[in-house]
Amino acid sequence: MHLGEVLLHWEKVQGSKTFLFAPETKAILSYGQLAKEARHFSSWLEQKKISPTGHVGLYMQNGRQTSTVFIATMACGRVITPLNLLAPTDQLAWVLDHSDIEVLFYSPDKKKSLFAALEKSKRKFLLIELDPDAVEGPFMSCQEGVLPVVKTTQAALLMYTSGTTGTPKGVILSHANLLHAARSMAAWHSLTQADTVLSSLPIYHINGQSISTITPFVSGGSVVAPHAFSVSAWWDLAIEYQCTWINMVPTIIAYLINAAKSGGRIPSQHDLRFIRFGRSASSPLPPEHHREFEALFGITLIEGMGMTESASMVFCNPHDETRRYGSPGLPCGVEAKVIDPDGRLLGNNTNGEICLRGGNVLNAYYKAEAETSKAFDADGWLKTGDLGMRDDDGFYFITGRLKELIIKGGENIAPREIDEAILKHPAVLDAAAVGIPDSNYGQEIMACIVLKEGAVCSEEAMRAFCLQELGKLRSPKIILFMDDLPRGPSGKVQRLKLLDLYQA
Repeated sequence: MHLGEVLLHWEKVQGSKTFLFAPETKAILSYGQLAKEARHFSSWLEQKKISPTGHVGLYMQNGRQTSTVFIATMACGRVITPLNLLAPTDQLAWVLDHSDIEVLFYSPDKKKSLFAALEKSKRKFLLIELDPDAVEGPFMSCQEGVLPVVKTTQAALLMYTSGTTGTPKGVILSHANLLHAARSMAAWHSLTQADTVLSSLPIYHINGQSISTITPFVSGGSVVAPHAFSVSAWWDLAIEYQCTWINMVPTIIAYLINAAKSGGRIPSQHDLRFIRFGRSASSPLPPEHHREFEALFGITLIEGMGMTESASMVFCNPHDETRRYGSPGLPCGVEAKVIDPDGRLLGNNTNGEICLRGGNVLNAYYKAEAETSKAFDADGWLKTGDLGMRDDDGFYFITGRLKELIIKGGENIAPREIDEAILKHPAVLDAAAVGIPDSNYGQEIMACIVLKEGAVCSEEAMRAFCLQELGKLRSPKIILFMDDLPRGPSGKVQRLKLLDLYQA
């Protein structure tokens, strides 16, 4: 089965059911409307002479038309390429050239940044300006066509990694990859046609694509997709649309906690009665925030972990009392193992590199044979670059990235353990540690800290706190108080950009 067949199935079974709610305009998109518009889109693509397996770019914020183009492109056998709205000009220009897109849909508010990148781009392609909240797309002027027959092994999504340490890598995911990921996610969380998710995550990130959009689509559910996250609107939206689960990242969770503790409204259990669980992924969730969120809102919070290369979720916690704070959980839809630098399998409770293998894992990076060869071993295991270990019960724990590991005087220090210790301080909203060059130890530790609104903490007081929590070896040499931390589209801290700030 491919995504076009999924769409035709739901059109037949529940054509009038709403797939997408767009809160800003109160617009809705039913499965039947989506199928009809996909057929018009198919004719439009043929009229514009877009190759049968051609690439379609998407440079738009969340909205009715954004979701329509996203799903319809794949249903029509083409490859959708959502572009990062936060990408700098040079990186965006590089992706425009590398991705081989034949047509690009962009929203009016992104015209300036897009055209700045186009000036540096070497390729020419069709440009279509489209309001994400428009009632109809330009393709509706074409006659209604038919959806093509598509092989499950055919490419459906080309997604670029953030590229914070160099040139982004193009991740090609097939219909089979995306369906495997969505079905694993739906089965793990017992998602059905009766479920509605609230998610403000952008469609240009794999979490917003796979978890918030494709999973509800495959399971026949609904998604409430505001343009962006708003602390003041979050719970009102969950209540208004009777959402049964909420998809978040740790940054969103931190802001919701801080707002509640600063005098904001905490909805009653009756108001939140429809929510079965909340989900956190895309970066590690500090255990203190995990416990605090559950205590404040009475919602079970399930932490998981995904990758662009695996169409998102690869680990997830169970929905019962066995879930582990500080762990992304058990393997979900994949096989997982931990290896040493020589590729040898490590036993439980031993730190090493995490490797994955499964039906949702990519086969190759786009136009990057050397990167593909480097990423996979001879048995098809993907070497993720994530450091971690498995405990005796099979739960995995992530300690950092290979390229972010701090090596101080020969001692390996995971940045996350520094982060979590600092986050225990009552004045701290967010924190991230990074290794910096040092002539004596090779590397020292720098901690970048965001204080809660109205909170006060001196550098001296923070040093004393760190010494108490971390000891002398792991305490940061440099402490920087910042207004915010640099983050990627999913909310994940871009640690190496902190190093750039130090070196500037």
